[in-house]
Amino acid sequence: MNLVSLRVITDDVQRLVTFYERATGAVASRPNEDFAELATPQGTLAIGSTRTVGLFGPGAARPADNHSVIIEFLVEDVDAEYKKLQGWVDEFVSAPTTLPWGNRSVLFRDPDGNLVNFFTPITPVAITKFARFER
Repeated sequence: MNLVSLRVITDDVQRLVTFYERATGAVASRPNEDFAELATPQGTLAIGSTRTVGLFGPGAARPADNHSVIIEFLVEDVDAEYKKLQGWVDEFVSAPTTLPWGNRSVLFRDPDGNLVNFFTPITPVAITKFARFER
């Protein structure tokens, strides 16, 4: 088994896709107005419209109602990314902070309130753990 995608449901696909394109530098594929994908070397962030929820079952997902998931991106230099995000990200939860497990991390919210973490491993153990991932 291989985790390949995380899907976020939103009322405004265009707004959320534009946010993630700007934050990550990735260009999304947009097969239609109700769905987009931002592919990275290790997985894909999919963004789907609330209009697609009925395909999975009515009420299966609610937009802008996430209180338990953090969308995480491995970045080369979290402090440099933080500087790029300042001035246009509306809400930072934390400035770059070194966490006990060896990552330097900045946590912020996307326009729907989803938590996003950009992180850089900085300890030898964390660097080894994430060595298989491209940045």
